[in-house]
Amino acid sequence: MDQETKTGVVKEYRLHELDSGSTEVQIALLTRRIGELAEHLRQHAKDFHTRRGLMVLVGQRRRFLRYLRRRDAGHYRRLIERLNIRQ
Repeated sequence: MDQETKTGVVKEYRLHELDSGSTEVQIALLTRRIGELAEHLRQHAKDFHTRRGLMVLVGQRRRFLRYLRRRDAGHYRRLIERLNIRQ
């Protein structure tokens, strides 16, 4: 992910002007990266090193989401709707 994309994601999901590392921002960045790796794996199905990295990121995002759900259920629900990560 290039710097412009990352900055755009941070601006979109930040909670206040100086926020760059809140749980919501981190989940959004991980979601974007997971999407990019999933697209890579559609083209390169036998790239098992990337697959493992993807699984690590999915686990990390899951832990962030669990933390956010415990801390503030309202923010959790709004974030998963915005990111469209639960079906």
